[in-house]
Order: sequence, then C-alpha cells, then structure tokens
Amino acid sequence: MAAEIIERGSGPHIAGTRITVYDVWEYALAGHHHTYIAVMLGISSAQVQAALAYIEKHKEQVLADYQQILDRIARGHPPEVQAKLDAINAKYESLWAERRKKALENGDARDHGG
Repeated sequence: MAAEIIERGSGPHIAGTRITVYDVWEYALAGHHHTYIAVMLGISSAQVQAALAYIEKHKEQVLADYQQILDRIARGHPPEVQAKLDAINAKYESLWAERRKKALENGDARDHGG
C-alpha cells in the first residue's frame, strides 16, 4: 500500500494515522532527516516522504495554514476557556497534594503524581 495524504476536514493527514503534514513540517523545518521524522512520529519513511512531497506540491497553502496554526497557538485560549483550565488544574493540584501528603504519612516514598 502506497503512502497517501488524505483530507479529513482538519487538514491533510497521512492516511491511516492522525498525523498531519504540519506535524511532519515541524520536524522538517528543524532540519531533521526523513528517517528521524519517521522514528519520532512512529510512521514509515515512505509516509514521511509522501507528506514532504505533498508539502512541496501545495507549499503556498500548507505554509499559510501552518502560519494560521502558529498564530492561533500564540493567541492562547480565550479567557473563559483559560479560566476553566485554571480551575481544573487547581482542583487536581490540591488532589495530588493530598495524595502526596498521605503517601508521606504512610511512609511511601514513591512519586504519586503532581
């Protein structure tokens, strides 16, 4: 079966995976060889090369979409989403702190998260 790039509505992916061409592009931008990228992403070199060929063929669109992804990441979460995430983190931090405290009281020196 040949490596194939498919569109699933959330950007071009390597068929049979959840890996996008943007995932491959980040490694390629850093100067990594296709075999290194394949190992890091758990795919074949042929799949990496198919993604790189797709990127080259659709470079203008891929780079524009990639820049939009970077811009969205740089903006961060909207305040209401960030507030929810902060509340969740605070809740679980207190739970992990309690768990660590109990472990220490019981003489259990293993790491119990957090």
